[in-house]
Amino acid sequence: MKTENDAYLTLAALCAQAEHCQHEMLEKMRRWELPDEAQARVMERLVKERYVDDERYARAFVKDKVRYNKWGRRKVEQALWQKHIDEDIRQRALDEVDDEEYLTVLRPLLQQKRKSTKAQSDYELNQKLMRFAIGRGFTFDIIRQCIDVEDEPDED
Repeated sequence: MKTENDAYLTLAALCAQAEHCQHEMLEKMRRWELPDEAQARVMERLVKERYVDDERYARAFVKDKVRYNKWGRRKVEQALWQKHIDEDIRQRALDEVDDEEYLTVLRPLLQQKRKSTKAQSDYELNQKLMRFAIGRGFTFDIIRQCIDVEDEPDED
């Protein structure tokens, strides 16, 4: 079992390496069986010294998940909810990503998927592509924009 100071030092070192949210830090302290009062003191100190900042964490999380994991808004929002990030912080972080960025991420994903998807008709193919994109957390309007563009005949 860790002491309060050990917990603080360990968590501060972790936060210095990468962004973490309050919920992650509290979970670690719970696993270490640190008393609730000690958890509160350590958490207060981490926040006060800006090791932990849920807003900063949410911004970085949203950017990473959209750009690198190719997730859509809904999936990112759900992941932030699971990490107990406040609703207003979640919305602000998600609103920083505009539709154009989601389109930029989704278009190549759908083009790749289209090549590897077997279907009897365009309708069936589009249904499969939609299910794929919904599973990635993209909103219906973004998916429609990408699929509608894909379906337009080439101007050759």
